Amino acid sequence: MKKLAIIISSPPHGNAKGREALDIALAISVINHISVFFIDDGVFHLLPNQQPDRILMRDYIATLNMLELYDIDDVYACESSLKSRNLIQISRNIPSKVINTQLLNQLLTTKDVILRF
Repeated sequence: MKKLAIIISSPPHGNAKGREALDIALAISVINHISVFFIDDGVFHLLPNQQPDRILMRDYIATLNMLELYDIDDVYACESSLKSRNLIQISRNIPSKVINTQLLNQLLTTKDVILRF
C-alpha cells in the first residue's frame, strides 16, 4: 500500500482537472492510502452552493462527498490559500482540515507519490 497525495490547485470549473483528480482518488483508494490537499485556486472546490450548469459545466462538486464514503478522511485545505481568497470564514462543502503551509509541506514529505491537478 502506497501513500498518495492528490493536490488540487486548479479552479473547479473551466477545465477537467478537479474531476480527474476526484476520479483518480476514488479509483485508487481501495489499494492505497489517499490524502487530498486543496491549495491555491483549488480551494474554490470547497465552496458550497456552486452552480456550474450556468456555465454549461457538469456538477461534479457534489461527488466530493464520496471521499468520506471511500474512507478518504485526510482532506486538507491550505490556510494561506483560503486567506488570500477571503474564504477563511466561509463554510466548506465537505469536512476538511485547515492547515498552514509548514504542516502541508511536512505531510507531503511523508507521501510515496504526489499527483498534482
